[in-house]
Amino acid sequence: MNEKIIIVDFGSQYTQLIGRVVRELNVYCEVVPYFNFHKIEEGVKGIILGGSPASVNDENYIRINLQSMLYKIPILGICYGAQLIAKELGGIVNKSNKREYGRAFLNIEEKEIDLFKGVDQSSQVWMSHSDSIIQIPSHFKNIARTENIPIAAFYSKEKIGFPVYGVQFHPEVYHSTAGKKIIENFLVLICGCQQQWTAQSFIEQTIQDIKVQVGTENHVIMALSGGVDSTVAATLIGKAIGNRLHGIFVDNGLLRKNEFTEVLDMYKSIGINVIGIDAKHLFYANLKDISDPETKRKIIGRLFIEIFQSEAKKIENAKFLGQGTIYPDIIESNVVKGIGHTIKSHHNVGGLPKEMNLHLIEPLKYLFKDEVRRVGNTLEIPKDFIQRHPFPGPGLGIRIIGAINENLVSLAQKADAIFIQSLKKHNLYNQIWQAGVILLPIKSVGVMGDERTYELTVALRAVTSVDGMTADWADLPNHFLREVSNEIINQINGINRVVYDISSKPPATIEWE
Repeated sequence: MNEKIIIVDFGSQYTQLIGRVVRELNVYCEVVPYFNFHKIEEGVKGIILGGSPASVNDENYIRINLQSMLYKIPILGICYGAQLIAKELGGIVNKSNKREYGRAFLNIEEKEIDLFKGVDQSSQVWMSHSDSIIQIPSHFKNIARTENIPIAAFYSKEKIGFPVYGVQFHPEVYHSTAGKKIIENFLVLICGCQQQWTAQSFIEQTIQDIKVQVGTENHVIMALSGGVDSTVAATLIGKAIGNRLHGIFVDNGLLRKNEFTEVLDMYKSIGINVIGIDAKHLFYANLKDISDPETKRKIIGRLFIEIFQSEAKKIENAKFLGQGTIYPDIIESNVVKGIGHTIKSHHNVGGLPKEMNLHLIEPLKYLFKDEVRRVGNTLEIPKDFIQRHPFPGPGLGIRIIGAINENLVSLAQKADAIFIQSLKKHNLYNQIWQAGVILLPIKSVGVMGDERTYELTVALRAVTSVDGMTADWADLPNHFLREVSNEIINQINGINRVVYDISSKPPATIEWE
């Protein structure tokens, strides 16, 4: 990349949001854990120091070699990043008498400072900190305050060198109304970024990179899932090397209703070289009587690898493995040790066994989900692919709670199909990040006509999100939920109760297992 911004991750839940805002402003950026950040590489235009749940007053507080980069490159510290700048350069950071969390309003004292160009005097910002800077370093200047925080932002610029800024609020979150403008000011006015990071420029560069990486003779194998990530990745690889890409789509029996046939047909319609493997009965046999979710995941993963390896051996000159890994997969799987917590191990990160001796191609590994969709739209991939909700790798295997059998899969598929088609019919599908049905191992008494029933329960799950890192339950209309519930109960023998999950992430996860 010609230019980029480095975001130093100290473990904050908001670090990804900083990256998303920077990318939305058409500037390329990378999130780097603080322990992997050692020097300023060529092409880096600026550095953003993110937040952290830690404190700079901890005995062994987390830090970087700030002195080595001071005034050599523009720096913006956000929350913990600002406190780190203050502490390292001689200021004082203390535990706040009053913890400031939530909305606050800036009182900008230096309106002509580049960081605040075009920002309203009393702009709303989002605070989330228990420490406060009570004294800035001697050569710094206070440039904003709030009602409770006398030092909300500060600045320093030597006669020779680049400026250093610190803000105690979070400009990257939605509630900071001018936050995006503040970040844009840092990128454009202070760092001099050209804002040329676009979907089209990414596509052109990526295709060229793949051609160079693969060469003219080697082949690439890739597991396809029908999801947006693998589809966009496969399309990019296919445009680079044509039919030397070999897609493998495995029916594990845990896909959505009719998905195997529909997805295969769509892949072929857009020119992706793919074969379909019907292995559902192998999966059902191995999952019989298995109820532990982690065991189910491992069985599903192991069988998939065995099938994939078997098919891959049939392809001559297969030297590369394509994967649809995206940036949140990498960030979640490489959290700041001792501060962040790994939520789950992603099936895309880590790849297949080393004995396959394949080199990885991950064309989307530095993109967020919404960026993947923008690339897909630019590639003119059909909307049915681009707008598809995320679907877990183990499929219905983790949406059927407890042991799995073919009958339960059928029930889950039918209920899920009613839910998803209803969302589309009512123009709600594209307002939802992810939706699906959870089949519960709970039977309850019901009455249908004059007969007593004793059947299973399903939970509807629908969430809104930007990138899946956090999510809120979707406030679907009552009349819609009533209609879906009636359809499921009336059309599917074996289900007599429907409930709606109103848990957010965190503390819950999107999937139940």
